[in-house]
Amino acid sequence: MLSPVRSWSPLLVALVLAVGGCRCGDEPGLGGTREGFRPQEDAVDFGRVLEGEQARRQVTLLATARGGITVKAAADAPFSVAMPEVTVPGSGTATVEVVFTAGNGEAEGTLLLEGSGDTESVRLTGTGVRPKPCPVPQCRQARFDVESGECIESPQEDGAACIPESRCQENGRCASGVCVGTPRSCDDDNPCTVDSCSPTEGCVTSPVACPAPTRPCRVGLCDREEGCTEVDAADFTPCGSFDCKESNVCFKGSCIKAPTPEGTVCAPATACQGEGTCQDGECERPDAGDLEYVFRQELGGEPVAEDGGPVLLVQDGALFASVCGGDAGCRLVSFTSGGLLRFESPYPDGGARTLLAASDAGVVVLATEGLEGYAPRGDGARLWEAPYATMPPPPDSFADAGAWRGATGAGRVALTGEGDVWAYVDWWPLERGNDGGAVSLPGPLAARLVRLAGLGDDAGTRAFAGALETRGAAEPLGEGRLGLDVAGTVVSYRTDGWLAFLDAPDGGGTRMWSADLSDGGVSPFGSASLAVAGGRALVGAWAFVPMDGGSQARVDWDGGARTLVPLAEPALLPPEGAPGYLFARACGLADGGTCTPEEERVVLRAVDAETGRVRWEVDALPSQELPGTLHDATLVRGGAVGVLATAAQPDGPRVWFQLFAGGERLGMCPLPGHPRLAGAAFVDGRLHVVVERGGAWLLESYGVDGQAETGGWPQRHGGASGARRESPP
Repeated sequence: MLSPVRSWSPLLVALVLAVGGCRCGDEPGLGGTREGFRPQEDAVDFGRVLEGEQARRQVTLLATARGGITVKAAADAPFSVAMPEVTVPGSGTATVEVVFTAGNGEAEGTLLLEGSGDTESVRLTGTGVRPKPCPVPQCRQARFDVESGECIESPQEDGAACIPESRCQENGRCASGVCVGTPRSCDDDNPCTVDSCSPTEGCVTSPVACPAPTRPCRVGLCDREEGCTEVDAADFTPCGSFDCKESNVCFKGSCIKAPTPEGTVCAPATACQGEGTCQDGECERPDAGDLEYVFRQELGGEPVAEDGGPVLLVQDGALFASVCGGDAGCRLVSFTSGGLLRFESPYPDGGARTLLAASDAGVVVLATEGLEGYAPRGDGARLWEAPYATMPPPPDSFADAGAWRGATGAGRVALTGEGDVWAYVDWWPLERGNDGGAVSLPGPLAARLVRLAGLGDDAGTRAFAGALETRGAAEPLGEGRLGLDVAGTVVSYRTDGWLAFLDAPDGGGTRMWSADLSDGGVSPFGSASLAVAGGRALVGAWAFVPMDGGSQARVDWDGGARTLVPLAEPALLPPEGAPGYLFARACGLADGGTCTPEEERVVLRAVDAETGRVRWEVDALPSQELPGTLHDATLVRGGAVGVLATAAQPDGPRVWFQLFAGGERLGMCPLPGHPRLAGAAFVDGRLHVVVERGGAWLLESYGVDGQAETGGWPQRHGGASGARRESPP
């Protein structure tokens, strides 16, 4: 009988041979494994990469057998591979280098890997970052940080050369990130000059002003060795009154009377008229020609001229108008100072808007339900809206009133230098009493001051709301006016005589002082008028009130044999706050009757701010015989006033620009043709007007004599931008 072991031995040998000795399909010498690979990563993120630059990442391939394998690699743009093929050694690894060329924005792609009939893929992602400019002030260095997307500043090394911001310093060197210089010496070693330094101009030299001589025909003269002395004035220097018949002139140190020579200049030239000369004892001037326009541009529709708002605003060289009509409906339009169209921005609901004011922060307009702000550049898109309901209204229980409607408008909105919006908001009850009937009142029952943010994400939101102003449960308030002085003090005035000053440089509103200026509760004229400049407020066209609460000076409107009715606006104050310039309708009928439009005149008065008395007065209309209409006025450097007025003519009215100083008309120039004037703005040496000619509305610009005063309260709305803010002198 055979043993069990011996009987199983042949089977065991066969099994070992079958398991260990089979090489089915293997190549000779490869150990019996099949070719293969796999990527170690499923996805690769390149992160944030600066636009135009490249980032590189590696994908690791693992061999799944002891045999080597060649893998082909390819990627979608903006991704690519450094080498299209890579060999993975048996049981080893290899890398595929992937390159991301960054554009602007997020990118996705796929890395495809093929080898020995297998295909694998790896997801690729990356973000291209477009750098923003990093302006670098002096003594600072900046770089753009890709990860944060922001510019990172750091101080430049101390001692680096720089140019001081002030021209009164020189030899600038960086110190702790700031350019520091040494004081510049401007002494020219000349006792006859006054030497000073201007931060913007550098050394400035002006002659020494010698004391005025006590005798006519002597002049002060500074000698480098002797200082100020007196010498005879040049022969024929004027020394007294002058006309084209006889002149007071100097001759050998004495003032004598002498015949005025023919051809002597007796009147200066203007923008449309040559200088006047003496001829046969009279001052003769050539006929005035029409003003020549610098540009003329179609407005594209009819200007909105409602609620007493400005028809045209000018801010930082850009012109703005609110226009309705044509295919575009109602919209905000803007032109360059040369007349080129900048943008047309349709209003969201297509309704009309009234211009109020403009600043670098935006253009503020009056809409039906409140205020809106529009971008002053780009496409002029709406930036914010502030409904009256956010301002906020009085409680429904106030004065037994129900719902309220808010109101503000021209003269009641002012802009700070930072673009914040101050608004004097009136509140009218829609219904009142137990019967719920409608109410008709001569004025609002309540009012309050509101400040709106003008910039940033919170633009248009309420930043401050003052207390309600009221007079009684059913007693209406007078019409309000609002203005800002150069320091940001808020001045509010109502025609019932209430005047208030609020210190608000930080954007709040701390009442400094207030007063009731009325006589027995009623102001003398009730004019809705306010001008602020030089430490004074000119209120209601009837009183000068110092900002520090000093004694007021009432304007003397005694017309003598005439009846004078002051006009609320224009009311002008120069940077120094004096004199004030006011207009009035004048009727000279001896019997005290009512003048017809043909008989009524308009006068311009210069009024002393200390006493309220008249310094001088002049007829402000272009013709002393024909009726006319005052449109607008502006201060002109050198103590002059520019007036825009219409005069009736047999062939139709004409518009004239006039220049007055010292109670005299210095010159007058007409606009071409017979346009209908809607509005105007004076800026430097330009007069911009919106006029209708032949049924078409046009924007026209003219060069006029003199430079419009930009300080003080120079125009009807406190400047060409309508900001109702005093500008620095």
